[in-house]
Amino acid sequence: MPDIVHLLPDSIANQIAAGEVIQRPASVVKELVENSIDAGATHVQIIVKDAGRTLIQVIDNGKGMSVTDARMAFERHATSKIRNADDLFSLNTMGFRGEALPSIAAIAHVEVKTRRSEDEVGTMLSIVGSRVEKQEAVICAEGTIVSVKNIFFNVPARRKFLKSNQVERRHILTEIQRIALVNPHISFTLIENDVQTLVLPACKLRQRILQLDGKNMNQQLIDIEEETTLGKIFGYVTKPENAKKGKVSQYFFVNGRYIRHPYFHKAVMTAYSSLIPVNENPAYYIYFEVDPATIDVNIHPTKTEVKFENELALWQILMVTIKEALGKFNAIPSIDFDTADAIDIPIYDSSKHTPMPRLSIDPSYNPFHTSFGGSRKRPTPDFNWETLYKGFENENRAPEAIETSSNEDLFSHGDQSLSKEVELNPNHYQYKQRYILTSVKSGLMIIDQHRAHVRILFEQYLNQIQQRKGLSQRVLFPEIIELNPAEAAALESIIEDIEAVGFELTSLGNNSFAVQATPSELQNADSSKLLRSMIESSIDTGLDVKSEIHETIAFSLAEATAIPYGRTLSPDEIAMIVDRLFACKIPNHSPDGHIIVTLITDEEIAKKLK
Repeated sequence: MPDIVHLLPDSIANQIAAGEVIQRPASVVKELVENSIDAGATHVQIIVKDAGRTLIQVIDNGKGMSVTDARMAFERHATSKIRNADDLFSLNTMGFRGEALPSIAAIAHVEVKTRRSEDEVGTMLSIVGSRVEKQEAVICAEGTIVSVKNIFFNVPARRKFLKSNQVERRHILTEIQRIALVNPHISFTLIENDVQTLVLPACKLRQRILQLDGKNMNQQLIDIEEETTLGKIFGYVTKPENAKKGKVSQYFFVNGRYIRHPYFHKAVMTAYSSLIPVNENPAYYIYFEVDPATIDVNIHPTKTEVKFENELALWQILMVTIKEALGKFNAIPSIDFDTADAIDIPIYDSSKHTPMPRLSIDPSYNPFHTSFGGSRKRPTPDFNWETLYKGFENENRAPEAIETSSNEDLFSHGDQSLSKEVELNPNHYQYKQRYILTSVKSGLMIIDQHRAHVRILFEQYLNQIQQRKGLSQRVLFPEIIELNPAEAAALESIIEDIEAVGFELTSLGNNSFAVQATPSELQNADSSKLLRSMIESSIDTGLDVKSEIHETIAFSLAEATAIPYGRTLSPDEIAMIVDRLFACKIPNHSPDGHIIVTLITDEEIAKKLK
């Protein structure tokens, strides 16, 4: 029997390694930019076409490579950072992975031009699918230019599963943001399809955050800093009142590297507990500087997961540091007796006479003298009970309704109009400004007024988006909304659908937009907050199917404009909600799956009254 175990060719081995390291065009951008930073570059230019499918080019002014280094950089396990196994635990640089450049070359057309300052001419290297096509001397500027074309050209299965250009562009911007936040001393430029879309000059950390997340962040940031024997923690957190429900900027960095760390995230949320609602999140930019020997960054191919030796101690230090910062900047509510709303307590003056309070009493009243045994009978007030029953005899007939005993079969025909199956009592009752009660043949029907209105508006907005028939209302003073690059990229993918419901936006450049018109249904809603909510929903879900994007936008609008709990409704408004609810396609559940209508049967009521 012949042997069946054999070595794979280098080209196939590199493609397998690429599957771990290069997941999408954003992964290529990350690897190349990190290599530029390790080369000592002070300016990095990223050029992208078709969201990285056609071209990714990274140009830096770093120290460049020699002829031999340029060739060796594309060999498997080749690196300038590691000499022995112990070096893995003392790394302070980014691009030490031996599989990065060979993996990129295995699934794309790669061209490298590089020159050192001491060399008169540079080197050009062309590689296609791990095969070196050409290497020759060229005239080029000091530094390195790496061009990656036709990513996944020889792995069609991987290329087929790439998302739309808008989604891939968002991932590229996210990677650039993470790298830029930890390297504020380096300037970055992004050019997409021959248009310069992002310019980040070198600056300090706070200014870099404002460059990426907008100038309005300046008033929200609270500085944190703590240095112990275990390491240094510094950065910024936002004030509790600026917490948001959707996705916000939340970053951890350790020794100049972006990481994900759910355990430390819990420390941040613990510090904010009791200051923000449960479903809201603060933004934070937190940096750790620790001894490289106390962490292990080599536990994940993308190096976004890090193992700390002193996790528990750092967790406690982080939580206390944030709490102290929030208290220092008065972010934690405190009792203040010097406010203008304090009660004015007069000073006691002994020379002034204080009169005795006067009480009005009935001296003839005796609680023990009752109509049953007392000598005196107090007159009883006339409550006119008879008037309460006038006309009651004519209202004792219940309307025809469907026979049901559970919520599951209450609306058995969810995609048909229920107005034919259910005829509700025209005299509805609003309970505690939250529920609408009405009787049906089999019992008492309870309708959640807010969820019902959300369902009504959701189907209305969804129809407007699909039919492109949204009505706009011009605003007298356009509101300016500033977005970060990732939000601007998300807006580009949903701008047509947002305009279909009635919004009109004008680009002012530099990721700023003017809101010229809003949907006519919006009365007192904050249009900028609503737009941000829709953009955040699009980023959170990462949807690529048009119908799902439509539903996300329609639901965000419906949630923002639906009647809130606690509002008293007129009889006409109640009747309109009930009638329109039963004309919806799915009246028994809200768009997010919550129950709108429930039924308490006559049998259940009778049992409770036994």
